[in-house]
Amino acid sequence: MSIISSYQIRVLESADELYPIENLTDEIWHGGAEDIVPTHMLTAFVHNGGLAIGAFEDDKMIAFAFGFPGIYHSPQGLKIKHSSHQMGVHPDHRGKNIGFALKQAQWQMVRQQGLDLITWTYDPLLSRNAYLNITQLGAVCNTYKRDEYGEMVDGLNAGVASDRFQVDWWLNTPRVFQRLDTGNRVALGLENYRAAEVQMLYTPETNADLGLLLVPEHYSPPKSKLILLQIPNDFQKLRAVDLPLAKDWRFFTREVFEDVFRAGYIVTDFIYDRSEATPRSFYLLTDGESRIG
Repeated sequence: MSIISSYQIRVLESADELYPIENLTDEIWHGGAEDIVPTHMLTAFVHNGGLAIGAFEDDKMIAFAFGFPGIYHSPQGLKIKHSSHQMGVHPDHRGKNIGFALKQAQWQMVRQQGLDLITWTYDPLLSRNAYLNITQLGAVCNTYKRDEYGEMVDGLNAGVASDRFQVDWWLNTPRVFQRLDTGNRVALGLENYRAAEVQMLYTPETNADLGLLLVPEHYSPPKSKLILLQIPNDFQKLRAVDLPLAKDWRFFTREVFEDVFRAGYIVTDFIYDRSEATPRSFYLLTDGESRIG
């Protein structure tokens, strides 16, 4: 057990310990019973090589993460990985680095199982998730999954196709060790990449009335070793205000990411730029034999 500020991180093993995940899932996603993984299934996961972790305040669960063993193809044949299926933080406790603490605990325990890879999916248009997964944790991505979970009707996903990035978190690489040791990393900002003349595939305009980022009409083919792709800074707000525009961003970025992944690029960083009045969000992608170590 580790303590982060006033929060405790605990490994969950029994049905009684796992049960609060059901209520917390609904409080986070508001999807109703059909989106809740029942306790008996969670129990089966953790009793057969899976892992569930909770964050608690005054003995009340306010965040959780769980996953289970999976397989992946490698040059040496099939190998075992950990598939991290779900992580959520109660809305009242977001922005407190609890997600980072949960992933650190997951990293430690999966390494103790002798595994070196964790994969999971997330919506590539969610800046907060991208910053955690790519910038803070050091995961990388070159896999785009169209409408991965079919039509979703919960409060965070309804109305937009459930496209996802599958990220790869190579647990024993210097890259990941450095990202987890946050005090030893000097992060580059947008100004650094601009000074290096890194290619931006497109430059979106902003709707003057609502302040919403508009979908570009076209994008340039990638030509440099490093490229930048901008996404809406707050996709959930955009989805709530202008659902058709949110759908357009989904389909536009789907095409862009699929094209650049086919061209051999890999997501290696995420930049949250605050140099202007309105924050901006950018993915950094690296060409070719990307060094993820």
